[in-house]
Formats: sequence, C-alpha cells, structure tokens
Amino acid sequence: MLIAPETLLERLDDPRLRICDVRWFLTEPGRGRAEYEQAHIPGAIFVDVDRDLVAPTGPGRHPLPSPADFARRMGELGIGPEHEVVAYDQGGGTIAARLWWMLDAIGHPRAGLLDGGLAAWTAIGGPLDATVPDHPPVTLAPRRSTWPGTIDREALAASLGSVRLVDVRAAERYRGKVEPVDPVAGHIPSAVNLPTTGHLGPDGRFLPPAAIAARFREAGVDGDGPTVVHCGSGVNACHTLFALRLAGLPGATLYPGSYSDWSRSGMPVRSGQEPGEPTTDPQ
Repeated sequence: MLIAPETLLERLDDPRLRICDVRWFLTEPGRGRAEYEQAHIPGAIFVDVDRDLVAPTGPGRHPLPSPADFARRMGELGIGPEHEVVAYDQGGGTIAARLWWMLDAIGHPRAGLLDGGLAAWTAIGGPLDATVPDHPPVTLAPRRSTWPGTIDREALAASLGSVRLVDVRAAERYRGKVEPVDPVAGHIPSAVNLPTTGHLGPDGRFLPPAAIAARFREAGVDGDGPTVVHCGSGVNACHTLFALRLAGLPGATLYPGSYSDWSRSGMPVRSGQEPGEPTTDPQ
C-alpha cells in the first residue's frame, strides 16, 4: 500500500510500474496539470482529478463516475491489472488517495501511495523531468458494477445517531469559521472532526501504523459499530480510509457526496467544536 521514495528511486526503470501524478489544488483549477508539465517524477502520467476521477454530474462537487467509466479511462492512460500503481500528489497523499481508493474499490490488486508524495521525493534528491510518457492503451475491467462501501445522503440522514460520522476536513472548516467553496459553513450534525493531515508526521510521511490506530481509537473509531467518513467532496476522505487500512483497523464507509452534497441540499448543519445532535430536519 505504501512505497517509500527511496524504494521508488531504486525501481524507476521497472516496466511493471505506473507512477501517477495526482496533483490538485482546491481553489486553483489547472494548477496541478501545469505543475506536472513543468516537472514530475520520471515516467509519471498525469491523472486529472476533475476529468479522470469525477463524473460530469452527480451529488457533490466531485461525484464518482461509474466503475466502468473509471476503468475505461485508466485503461486509456495505460493502467492495466498487471501494473503496480504508485500515486502521489504535492504532499502527503490526501489527493492521490482518491485514485488509490477507486482502483482498490474496482478490484485492482496493486495500488498504493508514495509516502510523503512529491515533497518527500525531492527531499531525498529524487530526479524530475518534463517528459510525458506515451503508454499504449490497455484493458482494465472492473470487478464490480457499483461502488462498494459507499453511502448516499438519504441513507446517511436516516442513519445519523447510529453511525460514527467522521469529518476529516480542517478544523476551521468543521467549526464553521471559514468555508472557501461550499454554500454553508459548518458540519453535519453528530460528526466528529478528525483532520486527515493528522495521520502524517512533520515530514509529510505517514505516522507508524500503531500511532495512527491510537489516533482513531481516541476518536472512537475502533471498529465497534459502523463508521462513515466524509470530507468536503469525497477526495480527502479516501486518505483516511487508506490510513484505516494501514493501521489494520476495520474499514469504514465513504460518503462520496460529502459536505458539498449535504450543504447544497438544505440539510441541517452545526457550527462550533461540538458534534451537535443528529437531527435530520431540513433547514
């Protein structure tokens, strides 16, 4: 699941690898691709969050495409079942984990993250270049026709109070102090805040699995009952699902629409540090 930059450096010429650059910036559309075109890890292909990992329409800002459409696009980029995928972004994998989760969910057997992302790569002196690889298209068939381990807004609203709901956005967005993109500031009633960046150390690499597990348990996420994870639009939440897997804890359910779907649908929100009561009455 997790490959160290030192290990990737030794394997750059491995033809079985498909290195994927998934850089993306919340309020700067196009910046990720522009930075990729300037310099990237040698052999990396660019996977565009807004074009390759998102459906044209659906709930929230980043609705999931169908597994079939996603698999078809990955095949066009040259990613097949025989390849080992190593995804990275500009930091600790909070964006790249979306690609990991989607590949894992359709049954791809070998997908993981570069520990520490591009920052860790450059910190060890890893080379960069601007050459865009030209991989021939291949066939990648999804093992599932629907996304497993997900929940929609209606089902979540009916489950509030009976599930552990985890909001992985930054604390200031959870508290409603700032909201850069969604129409209403705050959080879904009953959600606890566990920012996804807390799984990382100062160097941007993942904490040891035991430390990650302890952090989850302190927040009451220990496999004792169902857990639903969400973020702003279903991207960063995948990083927390990765961390759960890394820590050896039971998996959780993803709310793909996340807060962007909830806040656009007239559902109640809360502000402040407390989760709030799990009412589902619309505003």
